Amino acid sequence: MPEPQARPTEDSAQPLSGGAPRRVTVIELAAMGLSLLWLGAVAFNYLSSDETEPAGIGAIMSVFLVFLPVALIWIAAVTARTVRGLRVEAQRLQAAVDAMRKTYLEQQQAAAAGGRPAVERKLDEIAAAQRQTDAHLVTFTSRREHEPPRALPPVLPGAVAGDAGDEQPALALGTPAEALQPPLGIADFIRAVNFPDTGEDKEGFRALRLALEDREIARLVRAAQDVLTLLAQDGIYMDDLRPDRARPEIWRRFAQGERGRGIAALGGIRDRSSLALTAARMRADPVFRDAAHHFLRQFDRSFSTFEKAASDQDIAELAETRTARAFMLFGRVAGVFD
Repeated sequence: MPEPQARPTEDSAQPLSGGAPRRVTVIELAAMGLSLLWLGAVAFNYLSSDETEPAGIGAIMSVFLVFLPVALIWIAAVTARTVRGLRVEAQRLQAAVDAMRKTYLEQQQAAAAGGRPAVERKLDEIAAAQRQTDAHLVTFTSRREHEPPRALPPVLPGAVAGDAGDEQPALALGTPAEALQPPLGIADFIRAVNFPDTGEDKEGFRALRLALEDREIARLVRAAQDVLTLLAQDGIYMDDLRPDRARPEIWRRFAQGERGRGIAALGGIRDRSSLALTAARMRADPVFRDAAHHFLRQFDRSFSTFEKAASDQDIAELAETRTARAFMLFGRVAGVFD
C-alpha cells in the first residue's frame, strides 16, 4: 500500500488551496504578539519620557524606529509560513510519486508472475517428455520384445551397405542377424523419425523400437536424437518451427544427389533466432558441429533409400517430422542449399 500522504495540521499553510480561507497559525500569533510587545514597549517608553516631541527628521526616524521592527517581524512571519507551506506540498508530491512508483512495480510484478508459470510449465513438460523418451530408448535398446506377425505397408528397400570395418554378428551359414528381422514399414519409419509426442504415445514408441532394431535406421534415429537434445539446450525445439513446404519432386532431386540452389526450397526454416543460435554454436562448439555433420550424412543416406519406395504423400509426411525439420535447419546453416 502507498504511504499515507502528509496531511496539513490546523496551523499549516494551504498555498494551493485556491480561494479556501486561511487559518491563523502559530506563526501569525507569534508575529502579532511580538508586534504588540514592541508597540507596547515604544508606547511605554514614549509616555515615561520627559523629552519633548521630536520634529522634522527626528520625527521621521522615530516613526521608522517604531514601525520598522514590526514590518520585519511580519515579513519573517510570512516567509516562515510560505516555507512551511512549500514543505508540506513537497511532502505531498513525494508521497504521490512513491505511491505511483509502487503501483507501477506491483503491476509489473503481477504481469511477470502471470506469464511466467505458463512458460515454466511448458519447459517442464518438454524436459519431462525428453527424459521419458531417453528412458524408453534405453529400455528398448537393451530389451527386445518379439511381436506376432502383422501386416506391413510397403517396406523399405534393403539397407545400404554399412561403413567399412563394421562387424555384424553372423549366424550359421553366414546369415546376418538382421536378415531374420521383418523389414520396417514406411509408415513406421516416418513415425519413428518423428519421435513419440508424449509418454503415452504407444504407437510412437512401438515404431521407435522397431526402427532401433534396424541397424542402418537406428544410426539415423540416434543421430537425430543427439542433435535434437543439443538444440534443446539452446531452447530450439522443432515443434516451434514452421518451415515452408517443398514439393516432393525437389526432395527426390535431393535423394538423387542434387545439391545447391536447385534444392534451396528444402531449406524452409525461416526462424532467424534459431538459425543464428545454431550457426554460432556450430562455429564455437566442435562436439555440436561433429554431431550436426554426422546427422546430415545419416539423413542423406537413409532418405536416399527411403525415396526409392516412397510415394509423394510419404515424402510430404516425412517432411513434417522433427528429424526432417532438424535437417532443414542444419542444411541451411551448413550450406547444403547454397
